[in-house]
Amino acid sequence: MSVRVVRWEGSERPSESSLRQMLRDEGLDAYLWSNGPGDLYSPHFHAYSKVIYVVTGSITFGLPDLGQSIELEPGDCLELPAGVRHDAAVGKRGVSCLEAHREV
Repeated sequence: MSVRVVRWEGSERPSESSLRQMLRDEGLDAYLWSNGPGDLYSPHFHAYSKVIYVVTGSITFGLPDLGQSIELEPGDCLELPAGVRHDAAVGKRGVSCLEAHREV
């Protein structure tokens, strides 16, 4: 599995409840987390795959081993496989995200 980004294409921003339902439709149980403007996460990885939807604000995920960065806005989804090293920088308005984990 590789890193996958799905951009929101709707004309209106999605609601938290509609994003939760999309995750439930995939059999995933999501939880909400948020961070303040400018918060940073140093490079790390997880033993599980993550599916993240931005609800409000923005966040940029860095993929240092791939030389990429991915900015996410409301409705955008990042699928991050287990073991992929990543960092993150929260945008100037903060961020709220729904996150679910997939079994490896």
